[in-house]
Amino acid sequence: MELTSTSFLVTLIVATVLAMLGALLLWNRLPGPGWLRWPARLVMIGLCQLTAICVVATWINGSYGLYSSWDDLLGTPAGGSGSTMTGPPPGRARFTAGAGGVRTTYFRGSHSKLAGQVLVWTPPEYDAPGADRTRFPVLMLLHGYPGSPRTWLDLGNMPGALEELVEVGAAQPFIVVIPELYPGGVNTDCTDTPQRKLAAWLAQDVPDLVAKNFRTLPEPAGWALMGVSTGGFCALKLPLQYPDAFRAGVALDPDPLTGDPQVLADPVLREHNSPMWLVRHAKKADVGLFLATSAQDKDSPPGQLDAFAKAAAGTGVRVKTLVRREGGHNFQTWSGMYPDALGWLSTEVLPPSGGAGGP
Repeated sequence: MELTSTSFLVTLIVATVLAMLGALLLWNRLPGPGWLRWPARLVMIGLCQLTAICVVATWINGSYGLYSSWDDLLGTPAGGSGSTMTGPPPGRARFTAGAGGVRTTYFRGSHSKLAGQVLVWTPPEYDAPGADRTRFPVLMLLHGYPGSPRTWLDLGNMPGALEELVEVGAAQPFIVVIPELYPGGVNTDCTDTPQRKLAAWLAQDVPDLVAKNFRTLPEPAGWALMGVSTGGFCALKLPLQYPDAFRAGVALDPDPLTGDPQVLADPVLREHNSPMWLVRHAKKADVGLFLATSAQDKDSPPGQLDAFAKAAAGTGVRVKTLVRREGGHNFQTWSGMYPDALGWLSTEVLPPSGGAGGP
């Protein structure tokens, strides 16, 4: 049973209710002398408190994505090693339908050798009559650190917010893909390191999986990224590193664009995988990037957006920035940026179009 699954939370709630009912029913019915009954009553009280605490802790973890798996919680490497993880290959991955039309799968990438969860949602237009030969653009959503794919569903109101914008003509339909940002709980700022190839996981393995199972437009013209915080950092760097995979990226309150020494200790590796270095060395890449923050966000100051735009001048990289006057480093602020960001994305990537065949 997955740590972040609804079934696990429901199981804990049932266990809490049963512990409370058991305490009420057995409180005055325990046999034996008083010196034996009172320790038993303390155990019942402790069990009620423990189960209740577990319910609250699991709910908080599910809402904020503090730990994405049991391995992440316990600090043990998933799959038995630091870089190779177990899981079915893309060809054998199976999607399970869930609430709101969101499909879930778990697979092992052939390029990165990492394994993780991927959520996919298709818009209503995907299954509309006569659309069986229509291919759709793909929007990959990247959560922050800590976080999990479900963070976008539980806190980010996705894909519901996108669907609302499509209904009023403010955005075009996308297939929404939400992968784990750091399979196994190790954050590398979406960078390939000797131990973990997270860039390959996001830019090669996940697109391969989605393209094999859904009617997607070809890369890169129909593929885009949108991320928050650490995910925003990645949404900038990956199109610059993989312009053959992604046409555009949206970064909402991205982490410092020069990289984090606490994530990548190697200064050369950190610099060469930072959006600031990558945009300065972009070679006429056909890539568009949207950066947004608020004047009150100390974690993502407006000054770094200006610096990035200046660094991109003359490279051919299309840069648009947005600075809101108010807002913190949270989904309340980020969701207010959706109309600008998704509207801009809809002009950068191709719209749904007819095509031959498809999965």
